[in-house]
Amino acid sequence: MTGLRHFLVALQFFTRIPVTGTLARWVGYSPEMLRASAGHFPGVGWVVGAAGAAAMWAGLLLLPGEAGALAAALIGLMVTACLTGAFHEDGLADLADGLGGSADRERALQIMKDSRIGSYGTLAMVLVVGLKVALLATLAAQDDLAALAGLVAAHVLSRFCPLFVMRALPYVDRDDAKAKPVADSISSQALTVALLWSLPALALLGWTQPFENVLGAGVLVVGVVAWMIRMLRRRLAGFTGDALGATQQLCEVAIYLALAVQLS
Repeated sequence: MTGLRHFLVALQFFTRIPVTGTLARWVGYSPEMLRASAGHFPGVGWVVGAAGAAAMWAGLLLLPGEAGALAAALIGLMVTACLTGAFHEDGLADLADGLGGSADRERALQIMKDSRIGSYGTLAMVLVVGLKVALLATLAAQDDLAALAGLVAAHVLSRFCPLFVMRALPYVDRDDAKAKPVADSISSQALTVALLWSLPALALLGWTQPFENVLGAGVLVVGVVAWMIRMLRRRLAGFTGDALGATQQLCEVAIYLALAVQLS
């Protein structure tokens, strides 16, 4: 029951799915529970990814041809963005604005607090979301089942990746940061729980994809996480909630890219 409570806290924090009324009173809330919920981030990915895959599957059934695959991919990603409130996309935009707007650490953090989106953030969102749509459509043109499985697995595994950023770097303390209770520490137990959520996603990829594509996805994701850790250490001397969202988005793109590649 404790694990279920932690999962529902993560679901409430990272999606727009309501946890209210009697259920909310049973779940409860505390900063300690929010910290413990970190291990269930990939579990949230199962919910979001499954909803997006269902919408994309409906689009693929109703919309024929390559243009239909493109539209279906867009529909699937629209559903995932609606479920999360574009939570991670917003983090990507804020991080791009901050790091692109100033080389000074304090000024970059100040820019990231601004709720308005700038040119760097806009460009980052357009390129990343556009690339996700194009890659999913490319994958769907090759194999519908592989595209749907890839969408689900990417949402799960990409939510596992930010935990390593949290493990490797200190949290940049900002008094107004709503992510502070969940971001300021990550335990080995939470990593283990996250791994248990993620292993079935790897098995799903192995069932629908050639081994070399799954291996390529792993290599790309490790590279993205290593690059993010190095860049955040150099530019911010730590990480923020926005950096975790950006890590999730970039790892999701990396997975789609590896899966869409056709190796002879």
